[in-house]
Amino acid sequence: MNPAPRVLLDEAAPAVPDADGFASLVVERVIRETGDAVSLELLNAAGFRYEAGQYVTLRVTIDGQEHRRCYSMSSSPAAGDSLRVTVKRDRDGVVSNWLNDHARAGDRLDVAAPDGRFTLTETADELVAFAGGSGITPVLSLIHTVLVTTDRRARLFYANRNADSIIFRAALAELAAAWPDRFTAHHHLDDQSGVVTPEQIRDFTNGSAAEYYICGPAPFMDAAESVLQTAGVPGARVHLERFSVEPGPISAIAESAVCEEVTIQLGRKTITTAYRPGTTLLQCARSTGLRAPSSCEVGSCGTCMARIDEGSARMLNNDALDEDEVAEGWVVTCQSLPTSRTVRVVYE
Repeated sequence: MNPAPRVLLDEAAPAVPDADGFASLVVERVIRETGDAVSLELLNAAGFRYEAGQYVTLRVTIDGQEHRRCYSMSSSPAAGDSLRVTVKRDRDGVVSNWLNDHARAGDRLDVAAPDGRFTLTETADELVAFAGGSGITPVLSLIHTVLVTTDRRARLFYANRNADSIIFRAALAELAAAWPDRFTAHHHLDDQSGVVTPEQIRDFTNGSAAEYYICGPAPFMDAAESVLQTAGVPGARVHLERFSVEPGPISAIAESAVCEEVTIQLGRKTITTAYRPGTTLLQCARSTGLRAPSSCEVGSCGTCMARIDEGSARMLNNDALDEDEVAEGWVVTCQSLPTSRTVRVVYE
């Protein structure tokens, strides 16, 4: 696909983040990767530094309503690339569809600082990645960075519906040509080979004592993770990046109905408010006028984490906190529903 012309800017003024941590960045170039995926190269005037595999949060206002969404960088911080996010159209994706249809070079987007734990470790000589669809986005950043900065090998199993839906096909071919002894990419196309099977995943791992990275649709990720667990791969060497959040179960909403009152402590302010069933703890804080910290709002970044001092809450999604933090009472408030009559939340 041919990219749109790059915006010519003689000198960009430094972008200063606002009170919520978002900086206004210029879209330098729009690259149409496939019929339903677009890459946006951003002029990094805020000086954001990031690690391969991380994401940024975009804040977009559409029809008067503010939306926040996380998108992984497909660029490599070690290769001299512009900061680049890649967005695939989704059937029900308000923001992803809007960006695919409307983003143009010269536009400005509100961007929060990079975050995420889907990053490189150095515990094995080989990186093996399983990517499905747009799950290739952070994986490309990881692989490119490994090839540029180390002498480690990398192998990629990349699944798509058909050849037309392969994102970064040319870029992956270029990496394979540049490092033929260290990188190979296997393309699995459903229309030719059927849906990916556990046997195909197992054959690709080939018993390798590698570092494994998995990103893609939930069934694909679950299958790959299960194969690796069965093979005895230590959990510390299996890295997962889930880029979508399923709607909260109805049972969780019902549990929240028992709550009557929420007390929120933020800095020197402590406010108690009546609870409205189905409302997250972050939404409760906002309803009182408190400027509670937040960023991704899907339970991935941990910016909104707070501690439950009294009562209890249930997280619909948590990709930010480890088991020890949860045991100590920490929650990501953007994904937490209270499950006791009263709850006290402390932001620290």
